[in-house]
Amino acid sequence: MPITISRKDQEAEFQILLDRQSALDIGAFVVDGVDISPGAAIPSDGDRRIDQALQGFFFTCGPDHIRHPEPVEGFDDGRRFPLHGSLCGTPVRRTEMPAPGEPPGCFAETEVLLANGGTALVTRRWAISRDEAEVLLSDRVTNTGAKPFAPMLMYHMNISGSMLGEDTHIGGTMFGDERPPWRFGEGDSAHFCLPAAKTADDGWAQVSLGPFHALSGRSVIVRFSTATLPFLQMWRCQRGPADVISIEPVSHRIAKRTDLAAAGEMPMLAPGETVDYALAFQIR
Repeated sequence: MPITISRKDQEAEFQILLDRQSALDIGAFVVDGVDISPGAAIPSDGDRRIDQALQGFFFTCGPDHIRHPEPVEGFDDGRRFPLHGSLCGTPVRRTEMPAPGEPPGCFAETEVLLANGGTALVTRRWAISRDEAEVLLSDRVTNTGAKPFAPMLMYHMNISGSMLGEDTHIGGTMFGDERPPWRFGEGDSAHFCLPAAKTADDGWAQVSLGPFHALSGRSVIVRFSTATLPFLQMWRCQRGPADVISIEPVSHRIAKRTDLAAAGEMPMLAPGETVDYALAFQIR
């Protein structure tokens, strides 16, 4: 059974359903009774693990690889990283709920087997702020194996395109005064990845998508720490029965692993070392 976290305030009543079978990612995100996740309206890359995750609102790509499979460095046996990395579809080993009187949330630990044979521990904390009704995520990746690996992470927030209209636009710190339409690019599928511009003081970037007609004209607002998520990727697909758009804070630009390594953009995480990631989202 999923873990449900809910909150009601003046702006909205919402629930997030956390998936114990996939690193405590989010299956449904229900706002005023409306689930904004895409459900079955998604394309398939042939990986059942990712097909399942993509139907929900939020899944995590990493911690050893992002995007499409590439060869694992140091092996000559044809070994490849799995689509979107090793974490997705990994059950949590332990969860902990907040004590009575504390803000809603959940803590979890997930031990993940990496493609290079090593291991990593992902400690994840979800919380909902008391004042802004904002959902907050804090992740820590620890190398629990015997050899270094290059950490990579991308968070996919998947939204049903059926809820968007001609007046739905993208905004945020990366776009200045511009507000690109949600159907950016050409054709039935498109994506972009650009450096995440920080806000003035806190080192976080912000992106918005809205308005949503199904949510009384409100928008999804996403913030994320650029310290370890220095890029924003967005993707949409309206091909055949698919109708989905995704907001994706990410650790690396779009390039092959070999090119990233040659440019010094894949620092290694030694055994026992940690790296932290953080983001937040709300309906407003």
